[in-house]
Amino acid sequence: MRDRIYELLSDALPAVDFDSDFLFSELDSLGITIILMVLSKEYDIELGAKDVTPKNFKSIDSLVQMIEAKLNAKL
Repeated sequence: MRDRIYELLSDALPAVDFDSDFLFSELDSLGITIILMVLSKEYDIELGAKDVTPKNFKSIDSLVQMIEAKLNAKL
């Protein structure tokens, strides 16, 4: 899942360093919106403003954890 998310987001936002441990600081509001839209569509989950936290957007791994939690909540 990590590789797929990395690939999707790198394609959507090529100027962002998704290897950074400070991903949140590299994103503007448009970047955050794009991430929410791409991941919502790919995993058929609902992501919104309440999901945009420094903890969830710290790194690619924290994004993966957020998606896994959302998917588990759907079960």
